[in-house]
Amino acid sequence: MADDRLHRDLSRIRIKNLRLRTYVGFNDEEQEKRQDVVINIRIDYDALAAAQADSVERALDYKTITKQVIAHVENNRFLLLEKLVNDVLELVLAHPPVRHVEVEVDKPHALRFSDSVSLTMSASREG
Repeated sequence: MADDRLHRDLSRIRIKNLRLRTYVGFNDEEQEKRQDVVINIRIDYDALAAAQADSVERALDYKTITKQVIAHVENNRFLLLEKLVNDVLELVLAHPPVRHVEVEVDKPHALRFSDSVSLTMSASREG
């Protein structure tokens, strides 16, 4: 007899190509002039309760997360791309429904002859 129970994986929200300006880098020019960064965030969480109830209260508030990321990135200075990416990662993980997050930040024109340099970090919560 076949098992008719459905197994659901986590749901995924993607915040794509969030274009912001911040101070990132340790060279004099990088410390004096804001640069473009492009942020992509992948968030996995269990959306089943929100979907079944069609309930805003049970859904992950990605608008709030995005506003927090914008404020943090635009109002701070970062010597390293690693610090910027890690800060965004931790900001997203501060939301309890988040089970896994992956953050990629591109720094356009960081290298001559290259469209961008990017760094990706990810983290998962047990449970």
